[in-house]
Amino acid sequence: MMDSGWALALSGCLVGSLIGFVARRSHFCTMAALERHWYAADDKPLRAWALAAFTALLATQLLSAAGLVSIENSFYLTEPLPIAGAIVGGLMFGVGMALVGTCGFGALVRLGGGNLRALVVLTGLGLAALAAQRGITGHVRVALLDPLSIDLSSIGGQSAGTLLSRVLGFDVSLILALLLGFAGLWWVFRSASFRADRARVIAGLVIGLCITAGWVITSYFAARALYPVQLEAGSFVMPVGDTILQIIAVTGELPDYGVGLIIGVFLGAAISAFRSDDMRWEACDDARELSRHLLGAFLMGTGGVFALGCTIGQGVSAVSVMAISAPIVMLSIAAGARMGLGLLMEGNAFGFLADWRARPDG
Repeated sequence: MMDSGWALALSGCLVGSLIGFVARRSHFCTMAALERHWYAADDKPLRAWALAAFTALLATQLLSAAGLVSIENSFYLTEPLPIAGAIVGGLMFGVGMALVGTCGFGALVRLGGGNLRALVVLTGLGLAALAAQRGITGHVRVALLDPLSIDLSSIGGQSAGTLLSRVLGFDVSLILALLLGFAGLWWVFRSASFRADRARVIAGLVIGLCITAGWVITSYFAARALYPVQLEAGSFVMPVGDTILQIIAVTGELPDYGVGLIIGVFLGAAISAFRSDDMRWEACDDARELSRHLLGAFLMGTGGVFALGCTIGQGVSAVSVMAISAPIVMLSIAAGARMGLGLLMEGNAFGFLADWRARPDG
């Protein structure tokens, strides 16, 4: 089965189906989590996302220490660190996410329920990602952003664990992961209202473990398959473009884990929507809304490639391998999302800065 070439994509599809099902059932969405935190003082969705990230971190690092997962060759840890791409791409992705109302992962979950706006977003995002990786906007990346990358190989690489180990003179990667992971879980579960929200607790745990499952599966295939396998766990930018290519063209390559994951999330979300009687056709109300979604899709697809990931790719998968790019990208995405929401809801992308300075404790 493994040598057939289809087992890797099928594995991704099965994992993705579980992710899509629980995400649809619990309304798991990073953009919604940020929006509710800023505008409704409700941090339960944000804690669910954090639970996924810290669960993935602990599970991945424990399995890595046991030799069951190989993460050293993950592209989140390969040199050099695209510092300019992380910041610029993160800001672009965040603004685009605000314009659309969700990220690529959220769009897949929405598409499973019949949201045609999500289909527009995913098509635009996938094409923009292909252009940023292999096409015209890729020239911009190579000319302007890649030269500003930083090579950290001389001081230990891009993993926070290896960097700290290099400073201290002995391996503290697992200790650091445990400290970060349990500190994060303490913050997540200190909220009684979140602990009582079973759907979000289950979603955070399942999504985090599914990200770790991606590392396990691709590590297994990379070590045994007779064809090259990219180590990956979960990202929803470039794999969307790869899925489009698999649909419309004969590429000469079978679908990989990422393509299977994309299809699986859609199927899982569709099953969840069907079981909950929550399937309905939705489309853009007018040309203005359509243009906003297309612009947001372009910004997310382009920014996601520049930053080497999205809210799941950098926010959960990269966190699980302790990549130092993760906090840089996620802070940039959050800043971009806040700017985008400010523009849409307040008419001023930087209005929140004035509000912050006006606070007595600001």
